[in-house]
Amino acid sequence: MDFKKLLSTTLKVILPLALGVALLWYIYKDTDFNEMWLILKQGVRYDILAFSLLFGLAGNVIRAIRWGLLISSLGEKFRMSNLIYAVQGNYAINFILPRVGEVWRCGVISKYEKISFTKLIGTLLVDRVSDTVTVGLITLFIFIFNFNFFSVYFGKNPAVMEGFNSILNSSWLVPVLIIVAGIIWFVFTYMSNYKLVQKIKGILWNIWEGMKSVWLMDKKIMFILQTLAIWTGYFLYFYLTFYAFDFTKDLGIVAGLMAFTMSSIGVAAPVQGGMGAWHFMVYTTLMRYGVEELDAKAFAMVVFAVQSIWVVLCGIVGIVALPLTNKEEPATEN
Repeated sequence: MDFKKLLSTTLKVILPLALGVALLWYIYKDTDFNEMWLILKQGVRYDILAFSLLFGLAGNVIRAIRWGLLISSLGEKFRMSNLIYAVQGNYAINFILPRVGEVWRCGVISKYEKISFTKLIGTLLVDRVSDTVTVGLITLFIFIFNFNFFSVYFGKNPAVMEGFNSILNSSWLVPVLIIVAGIIWFVFTYMSNYKLVQKIKGILWNIWEGMKSVWLMDKKIMFILQTLAIWTGYFLYFYLTFYAFDFTKDLGIVAGLMAFTMSSIGVAAPVQGGMGAWHFMVYTTLMRYGVEELDAKAFAMVVFAVQSIWVVLCGIVGIVALPLTNKEEPATEN
């Protein structure tokens, strides 16, 4: 392996993994694992955990169907099974290479369905923006009606906000943004005849066409309904796990929604599956609702482990199924 490949592997895999492991070590370094083992062995309903996994799978299947709406709006034909397998594989790959799964998803669909990769990237951006907006709206709703929770939470966990504050208050932020914007303007204004610039313009245009798909589609209401269905599935995927533990089963749906929202924010961390960040957001939220620290950490550990194994297994099935089901010419019907 040459130096460039080694550096690329380090940046894409090892550094995020090291960060996630470091966060886990920090969270669990003072934990009594003998006591935690007793909780995991005697106080967990694994049958309920297994049942909850079905809702995570359902959410991802609906995500594939929603992606199909965007692709259809571009006038493209595809096999729905391919989209479902690709979405499942997407999440498994993200456990190895954070955020790379999305690019892989577009790549395999481009390969098997002969659809422009850059247009697929455009639809993917719509997919991700809709998720960001949904999480943002959920967070805003929760913030408005539970302001006291966030006030106390961030007061007790100031480190959560320190990273954001350090970026937003940096004296370099505005100058860097101005310089970057100036460079982009200069290149596209005065270097537009260069082949590389023209190629970039073409790529950006295809991405824009893909992003416009959501506005041009005839089934906007269906897109919104499927978005709600996706996040309802994800919420039940998380919330039903409360009933697998004696110390969370009586917390109620508000606590579940709060912990789910905070966990969704944690997943945004650039580490495999949100490792460490997800644990921190979940266990500190549960402690705000009166759960003992050891119990809260046990909850975070077992739920994350079970759900991660499930996501990887479903993803492997999708990755293996794609080449096996595409030996013949791809179907031309949706």
